[in-house]
Amino acid sequence: MTTQNRGSIAKVVSASLIGTTIEWYDFFLYTSAAALVFGKLFFPTNDPLTGTLLAFLTYAVGFLARPVGGLVFGHFGDRVGRKKLLVLSLLLMGGSTCAMGILPTYASVGVLAPILLTLLRLVQGFALGGEWGGAVLIVSEHGDDKRRGFWASWPQCGAPGGNLLATAVLAVLAATQSDEAFLSWGWRIPFLLSGVLVVIGLWIRLAVSESPVFLAAQKNNTTTHAPVVEVFRKSWRAVLITIGSRMAENVSYYVITAFILVYVTTGLSLPKSAGLNAVLIGSAVHFVTIPLWGKLSDRIGRRPVYLFGAIGMAVWSFAFFAMLDTKNSGVIILAATVGLVLHGAMYGPQAAFFSEQFPTRVRYTGLSVGGQLSSIAAGAVAPLIAVALFKEFGSTIPVSLYVVAMCALTVIALLAARETKGESLHSEVLTEPAHVSA
Repeated sequence: MTTQNRGSIAKVVSASLIGTTIEWYDFFLYTSAAALVFGKLFFPTNDPLTGTLLAFLTYAVGFLARPVGGLVFGHFGDRVGRKKLLVLSLLLMGGSTCAMGILPTYASVGVLAPILLTLLRLVQGFALGGEWGGAVLIVSEHGDDKRRGFWASWPQCGAPGGNLLATAVLAVLAATQSDEAFLSWGWRIPFLLSGVLVVIGLWIRLAVSESPVFLAAQKNNTTTHAPVVEVFRKSWRAVLITIGSRMAENVSYYVITAFILVYVTTGLSLPKSAGLNAVLIGSAVHFVTIPLWGKLSDRIGRRPVYLFGAIGMAVWSFAFFAMLDTKNSGVIILAATVGLVLHGAMYGPQAAFFSEQFPTRVRYTGLSVGGQLSSIAAGAVAPLIAVALFKEFGSTIPVSLYVVAMCALTVIALLAARETKGESLHSEVLTEPAHVSA
């Protein structure tokens, strides 16, 4: 790769990373707020766990909108280009998050408060459904075949980056405010900060050029007018592999970063800072290790790295809660950090691996639809199921078994997939193997 090309891909990576960090900041800010304050402010009940469950129901609504966003953004992204849709997704996400910061609570307007909160959550989910596929795709299509795993892993860092930013802001507010002040008005500050971040993100993202792979397909007239039809007619197997591969990654992430906030405060009677600090430090390490896993996938393949993460997570799901139960802050931090490092082994090679499953003319649609359909079956319900299992059995063992089951589904999907390391994204013919090798 020449110095000029390296500078070009670095610019695209920076724009995608900053954009996805902002979008995930908005999305995860809601997750943390649902665990910490929304149950009390928008769904007041006598039972704290019931209020939290109701708050997580609105959290899940955002996931229901993500496949719709993936379908709409994917359709137009495959027809008119990746860049325009990425700008739109950032505007929608930032606007809805800022609006949450000025919402009246249940005490002020009654049932209208949770209704407005839910509507804004739908907009968030719709925007993120289009953001993820486009962000990882524009980097994948700018990069070279030999280092795609490394370059495409950087937009994935937006997830821990956004979580890190959201958790850091909440942790600072929790440390500098009383619980009463935070509950009264302090929680609004991080939501309003999103407006400033969006302006910065737009300035950087507008300077990025369109994907050369898409431009070549458009020039050769190989785009399609009905991407979603072609995806389910010719690439259905790749969609199923994408869905299955995300199950362990999605579920484990939300158990580690969202359910931990519920468990340490409600189950272990520890201050919320214990969970926030663990997620904060774990996310910092997660951010650093994701590109390393992506780079390793360029050397030994996508499937071996991904499989290591899925199997490792199944084992760690039991050690994770055992370490939380020590109530030792250092041990809790270590539990979250190791869990997120294992998650990175799945998340790092994921962008390149999924991009390589689809031909250019339907890549945005296939990547987005497959990725976001799995978000309903996995991430949307993960905190709900975890809280419900803990509430029903009074133990975290069923939660660990739930994670193990999802890891098993991911392993099956990976064994059914072909290795894609080093494949060209310019190919317009999706190659289906005659047989599947494990």
